[in-house]
Amino acid sequence: MNTIVVLGANSFSGQDFVDLLLDDPGYYVIGVSRSPERSGLFLKYRLRKNLSNYRYYAIDMNRDMGKILDMLDTEKPTAVVNFAAQSEVAPSWEHPEHWFQTNTVALSYLVNHLRKQTYLKRYLHVSSPEAYGTCVGTVTEDSPLNPSTPYAASKAAADYLLKTYANQYGFPLLTVRATNVYGARQQLFKIIPRSAIYLKLGKTIELHGGGRAVKSYIHIRDVSRGEKAILETGRVGELYHLSPDNGVEVRQVVRTICDRLGRRFEEATRTVGERPGQDAAYVIDSTKARTELGWKPMISLDEGLTEVVDWVNGNWAAIQAQPLEYRHAA
Repeated sequence: MNTIVVLGANSFSGQDFVDLLLDDPGYYVIGVSRSPERSGLFLKYRLRKNLSNYRYYAIDMNRDMGKILDMLDTEKPTAVVNFAAQSEVAPSWEHPEHWFQTNTVALSYLVNHLRKQTYLKRYLHVSSPEAYGTCVGTVTEDSPLNPSTPYAASKAAADYLLKTYANQYGFPLLTVRATNVYGARQQLFKIIPRSAIYLKLGKTIELHGGGRAVKSYIHIRDVSRGEKAILETGRVGELYHLSPDNGVEVRQVVRTICDRLGRRFEEATRTVGERPGQDAAYVIDSTKARTELGWKPMISLDEGLTEVVDWVNGNWAAIQAQPLEYRHAA
């Protein structure tokens, strides 16, 4: 079997990608994250009856990179997929050094080691369209970077760093930028699950800037399918976008969730000030992935929102026991 190491396997995106890989008996998957492995409430793959082709390590890449590198050299994976990142926007203004440490500095140790190893054939880096800043018009993979937050700047720096290693040493880099992922098991403070939770609790949903920002919401499984296609058949050295057909205002998404739960949007929400550095739109072009890889999104926004509401309803007792706000960890 091919061994694939997934860094950030405890994350929302990482856990779904692991679950998709485990459908393929040709893969042996090793997950790595800094925190202990969570339950099936947040990790879809934990609901499987057989996990014989999966192993998990709780290792902090900022504090124990040596352990990660030793594990990689022992396991000799043919591919590494890196979801590990500090990814929240607003808190990155308070501690930008934490975002750069995880997203750029730790990455520099990792890539400088991996570029010397002959076992690695493909490295898929998970970037972010926020590196472009506000996405206006047709934003393709060739568009210039213009980050507007410390988080976005740290991701842009990581992308530039990896590109230099690809150019200088032939590092087997593949890069993906996907738009706003969502789905069951997402972090509870994210706007889609948080809206459903607040409605059930009778709490008011705050909409930054009135929820006028345009997002390109794409279901996590569609993104995972795209990432798997890039990993398996993408051209080394290339960047691929994954995005839905259209963007939608945040307020419209919240309105749909209100409808699902029988609440009036006007009564359940209130407008608050916009967040610093909030980009007006994230709408990127994914023609390249659709054309070269035969990928396209399969799950509609209506289907995906229904899934999230059903997940919240079906796991309500467990969800109520979880923290509902973002908790920063360096």
